[in-house]
Amino acid sequence: MISVIDVHTHTFPDKIAERAIASLKAKSHSKAFTDGTLDALSASMREARIACSVIQPVATNPKQVIHVNDSSIAINERFLETGIMSFGAMHPDFEDYAHELERLSCSGILGIKLHPVYQGVSVDDERYINILRKCGELGLIVMLHAGWDIGFPGSDNALPERMARALSESGEVRVILAHMGGWRAWREAEEVFAHSNVYIDTAFSLGEFEPLDDGYYSSREECRMLGAEEFVKMIHAFGADRVLFGTDSPWASQTETLNHINTLPLTDGEKAKIFCYNASKLLESR
Repeated sequence: MISVIDVHTHTFPDKIAERAIASLKAKSHSKAFTDGTLDALSASMREARIACSVIQPVATNPKQVIHVNDSSIAINERFLETGIMSFGAMHPDFEDYAHELERLSCSGILGIKLHPVYQGVSVDDERYINILRKCGELGLIVMLHAGWDIGFPGSDNALPERMARALSESGEVRVILAHMGGWRAWREAEEVFAHSNVYIDTAFSLGEFEPLDDGYYSSREECRMLGAEEFVKMIHAFGADRVLFGTDSPWASQTETLNHINTLPLTDGEKAKIFCYNASKLLESR
């Protein structure tokens, strides 16, 4: 049995987790499957038999960067005990980004998460391009939120066309485009990136998301994401070598996401690459 790696999860410090989850649920009108704490992620991993989860922290303002990164470094110090590692965070308005990225690299952090929608800056802005270039120099992986965002439906900051412009100016940098390359911009993501060298992850993209019972979504159609046939088609368009298993926990169930992908008409070799081997190779390549 292969060791499953979930490259896209989120947690919050215990003292703010309840407040953070409540705020994000209010924005997205969607269900959370854990309480957002490290302990809850550990319990979810045990249930789903996931060997490793990677936390993708988001700094929503520049003042958070140092604190978030200190917490990420502390989480990684317990990796052999917990199976949980964390990427670092960066914000486009953090002035000393180069020094902080160097600190992360020296600490053993493998990559960073950027979220153009939550951070309120278009991904093709020069501030992001500078960060991407520096990550390329340091060998840091960059996980980028890609596509639309359920909590900010009007923001086009991370759509494929903008993403392509940013990456064309960033030099060589290893990039994971979350949500199958662009949430609810999947056709454009396939057209733009299928023959590139970016990775994509499966997070929060297959089937339907679970709405809150508040009537915000008027029909199940509004909760639908990629169907099984479309999802498999995208995997084959990109190639199974470039697809990483991710869930976006706590916004999707690790167990349900794993089981759902296991039912798809993919070969055992393709599933092994997606669930384990691609991520293992990427994370060990620094």
